[in-house]
Amino acid sequence: MSGDTVIRVEGIGKKYRLGSPTKYKYKALRDVIAGLFTAPFRVKGKDKNKGNDSIWALKDVSFEVKKGEVVGIIGRNGAGKTTLLKILSRITPPTEGYAEIQGRIGSLLEVGTGFHPELTGRENIYLSGAILGMKKREIDKNFDEIVAFSELEKFLDTPVKYYSSGMYVRLAFAVAAHLEPEILLVDEVLAVGDAAFQKKCLGKMGDVAREGRTVLFVSHNMGAISALCSRVLLLANGQLLEEGSARQVVQNYLLTTSKVFEVPLGKRTDREGSGDIKACDIRFGTSQYPNSGKWMTGADCYVEVDLICKDSQPYANVEVALGIRRLDESHVLYLGTKVTNQNFDVVGGSATIVCDIPRLPLEPGEYYVITEISRHGDVLDKVDRAARLEVLPGDFYGTGVIWPYGGFLCDYSWRFRVKPAGEL
Repeated sequence: MSGDTVIRVEGIGKKYRLGSPTKYKYKALRDVIAGLFTAPFRVKGKDKNKGNDSIWALKDVSFEVKKGEVVGIIGRNGAGKTTLLKILSRITPPTEGYAEIQGRIGSLLEVGTGFHPELTGRENIYLSGAILGMKKREIDKNFDEIVAFSELEKFLDTPVKYYSSGMYVRLAFAVAAHLEPEILLVDEVLAVGDAAFQKKCLGKMGDVAREGRTVLFVSHNMGAISALCSRVLLLANGQLLEEGSARQVVQNYLLTTSKVFEVPLGKRTDREGSGDIKACDIRFGTSQYPNSGKWMTGADCYVEVDLICKDSQPYANVEVALGIRRLDESHVLYLGTKVTNQNFDVVGGSATIVCDIPRLPLEPGEYYVITEISRHGDVLDKVDRAARLEVLPGDFYGTGVIWPYGGFLCDYSWRFRVKPAGEL
């Protein structure tokens, strides 16, 4: 590699076999004994688990990253983004190709990665530093900054197995960013944290970049990608589709992803979950203009989601959630039955669930909707960009004045108070 190149990826590919058994499958003694007696009567045939049931999570990906660059990696779910970071972090080996890396890597890929659940937060800070090859005095130098950034001083001597996912992320990011790795790899795991902490993390990544360290940042937040990254890699179906300036690549990505709306929701195959219950249609409207396919700022609006079950058995305690995002993939609104304690039962194989939103506070513009159906924490169906949504201008304040909007609207009023002369 040249002197200023810190990451060089050449023809990286990663292949996974679908549904294959583990190499060393556990067998009880009774299974071995039973096998001795049944082997002579076993019918020979093709093992259904063998064959070409495999998938390339990455295929022939090559690129270079210079020292001090902040490179974004974008793409739809399943594009291979996380697999690429795992290969660069030496968590998983590539099937083909290679990656050369110069410098110490700090990575934040999944909640709790690199932490030992039985150890306390304090002990895991030192464990993570040791894994990075740091001496104790180096960790001591940054210890107070890590604790202050994570805001977890009260829980520092508690085993991390008792931490919430948000607490895990706070400590993990603080460790990854403050133990001075020369290369920082960050996945979408930041989405677990609250909005204030996400902003804090993005600011810290900007500081890391200004210090001349290298950052690879995977995110669905196109606003953050555009603000932080000088260059962006776009992955699709495990391949590097485009590489270039953040502005150009993000713009092209948003244009191509809009094509998914041309396929009816019920026929979409790019979905996650077990499929026991699926969202097959989604409709928008207002109380004044039902089934118009649009919302209006300040109007009483609704969204209807049709569900269909894989079988006719009843499903209890089903959760439905809708995420509203801008076209740049920044989050603006979350509508979930769990939040309002309104989970429901699906009986008879199909159902329609309706969410009512009084006086819609969204500014006019174009948005898209993510649908997610789950039960007892298990995802049954999740579709990114399930539907496009247009919000029309409306009289939110009831005054007839429609002023340029600033993102989100709220009720407010002004009061006038005269101060006595002595207070001036």
